[in-house]
This record gives sequence, C-alpha cells and structure tokens, in this order.
Amino acid sequence: MNPYAAQLGQQNALDVIDATPGELARLVEVLGSSGLKQSLGAGKWSAREILCHLADTEIAFAFRLRQALAEAHHIIQPFDQDAWARSYASCEARLALEAFAGLRRWNVGLIRHVPSETMSKPLTHPERGAMTFRVLVETMAGHDLNHLGQLKTIAARAVSE
Repeated sequence: MNPYAAQLGQQNALDVIDATPGELARLVEVLGSSGLKQSLGAGKWSAREILCHLADTEIAFAFRLRQALAEAHHIIQPFDQDAWARSYASCEARLALEAFAGLRRWNVGLIRHVPSETMSKPLTHPERGAMTFRVLVETMAGHDLNHLGQLKTIAARAVSE
C-alpha cells in the first residue's frame, strides 16, 4: 500500500521523481536562507530539515530499490525518521539538496532500466503489508509530492512576509 497515493493520483510516478530535484532547487532559491529556517508550525520540520529528510529518504529508497531487485520476496527495512532527524542541526540545506539530486539521478536511471515485468515483483513492508516494486516507486513519488507541497507552502509564506 502506498500511503501517499492520494498525493500522486493519476500522475506518472517516474515523471514526478525525475522532476523533483529541479523543483527542489527552484524552491531553495525562492526560500533563500531565511525561508529555509521556517516551518509549517511549532514542532514541525523547517524547510532545511525537510531537505535533509528527503536526502536521508533517498538513501533509504536507493537501498530498498536495489534490495528489491536483488532478492526474491524482499522485506523492506523501515527506519525511524525522527531518530535520523536528530542529526539535522548540523546539516546544510544545499548539501542535502546536492546529495538528494545525485542519488535521485542514480535511482531514476536504475528504475528506467527495470524490465516492465519486474515492476510487479512482490515486496513486503512490515508496517504496510504486501506491495510491488511499482508501488515502491509510486511511494517515492507521493512522498516527494507531500514534501514539495510543504515546501511550497513555506515558500509562499516566506515570500508574503
């Protein structure tokens, strides 16, 4: 199951994940250094922290994609995003964006070369149950759209202030 299916809707997942690095770069420019410090509210991640989370998540997706291709009936390894986020105070937004963009290009290249029959390869997520390789890719896209929406909201607020 894709917890971000509503964000993705009928959009092509590969098109979304391919476009995300450019959209993030545009938003970082709009936000500027002061906007990167802003969040959607108390207790929420700042724009900079969202970028760090996206870079971390891309590491996780890179591993998941490759393990899913390498193993029969792969069981996805979840991670504690809040525990990973404890290091974000020392992370720079632009470095997080560069890491994300490089890994994303690598992942998109991998996905583009996956045979169509492999897209239906079964996987299991311990918290979400049975899914396919395609749903894993769709989850990446929906996750992107979720956080892009947050960043766009922060940017809109930053520009209007």
